[in-house]
Amino acid sequence: MSESAAQSGLRNGATAVVNESYSFACMRCGHGWEQSYEIEHHTDAGGREFVLYVADGRIVPSPLSRPTCPNCDNHLVRIMRPGRVASVREAADRPHRAPHAGPPEESAEPKEPRERHWHLSDLLHAFQRKAS
Repeated sequence: MSESAAQSGLRNGATAVVNESYSFACMRCGHGWEQSYEIEHHTDAGGREFVLYVADGRIVPSPLSRPTCPNCDNHLVRIMRPGRVASVREAADRPHRAPHAGPPEESAEPKEPRERHWHLSDLLHAFQRKAS
């Protein structure tokens, strides 16, 4: 899922450390966030390999196993490639002009274009699945 799988310096007995980033969107409340992880590859005393996910200097569960929304604690979370939430937020911050539907109005006073205020949940609507 990550576009940045670069090898970084080894630490804490890790045999390899890989950096990965993900975007997340909660399908329940519409909250979106991004997180980067250092994935440390280790070998235990018995020779078995395992990985530790580290985010913000803390060991955390794998974001791929059961992600949790930090806003509502729900586990119905969509995982996307990095940068998706940031691009949606940038689009939401830009002024939007809706095309005028119907014949043009003639008025003596020119009207100011109305801005639409976008919410992340509006933009994530396409990702939500319909219940069957």
